[in-house]
Amino acid sequence: MTAQPSVTVVVTTFNRAGYLSRLLDSLGQLDPAPAAVVVVDNASTDSTGEVLEAAAASFPVPLTVHRLGVNAGGSGGFSAGVERALADGATWLWLMDDDVEVLPGALAAFSPWLEHYRCLHGRRLDHTGEPFFWQHRFNPFLGVHFPIPGNVFASSPVFRTNVACFEGVLLHAGVVREVGLPDPRFFINGDDTTYGWLISQREPVVYIDEFVLRKARPQKQIDLGLRHLNDSSNLGRYCGMRNRGHLARYLMEYGQFNRVGFALGTALTAAKELVRLIAVEHTLSGVGSLWHGWRESRFVLRDPDWLPMPALTPRATGAAS
Repeated sequence: MTAQPSVTVVVTTFNRAGYLSRLLDSLGQLDPAPAAVVVVDNASTDSTGEVLEAAAASFPVPLTVHRLGVNAGGSGGFSAGVERALADGATWLWLMDDDVEVLPGALAAFSPWLEHYRCLHGRRLDHTGEPFFWQHRFNPFLGVHFPIPGNVFASSPVFRTNVACFEGVLLHAGVVREVGLPDPRFFINGDDTTYGWLISQREPVVYIDEFVLRKARPQKQIDLGLRHLNDSSNLGRYCGMRNRGHLARYLMEYGQFNRVGFALGTALTAAKELVRLIAVEHTLSGVGSLWHGWRESRFVLRDPDWLPMPALTPRATGAAS
């Protein structure tokens, strides 16, 4: 019988007390249970504090609340949460947003694969219970991730990719020490794609054919045949364009940056966002956010002080080796 892993769940939350409460309820009912849960409260101003206080009083496993003084975005929240979990001795870290719910038996579904992979995801359902579209691969030449059409599990229960998703990625602590913490400079948008690509330069990144999460928050979306396109926000659009500067710098670090290809990828990214604005959100009010984000990306590209996130050591994180 495969031994159950020791997993610390890391949740980042901001002003979604209702969704967070549902997520914590589902985590509390997991069997087998996680070893611990770390919730990073991104300086929420709603009733998140009350939800966490009530949950901590009777939660079946250790629940740590790590409240930040300012909203550091999803990137900053996961960076802080992963650092805290490592300092507490985490072996495996299961990262997730606050607007999902875990499915019963999720950790048992992961167990058979943990001897083979150190960065893996399970499948997700959308809020209606239908399979949620997620399969992508990253193209370094363009700096863009593309959807993979069809059933990626048709011939294998494992789909190998080169991107991660912080809405459910399961990471071994050793991977984090080698790659470093998630980069908080992204704030939101593209941080997990980049992190998964960095891991893929060292070892496999995979999805397994097991449903482990359900999205609790409905989103506007359209089906384009090849992929689904969800709604976004002006902040997401701004960060998405600005963060191409950070992505380019990481590609440069690995000798995989092509100026012409990346410029084409930036144009494709902007075009996708325009389609999203028109077809999904029925507005053009976000065009200015795209423009400002692109301008900021130019400053990132020229920043002489930019450095990648450093690798960690057990001594630096306080975690056991």
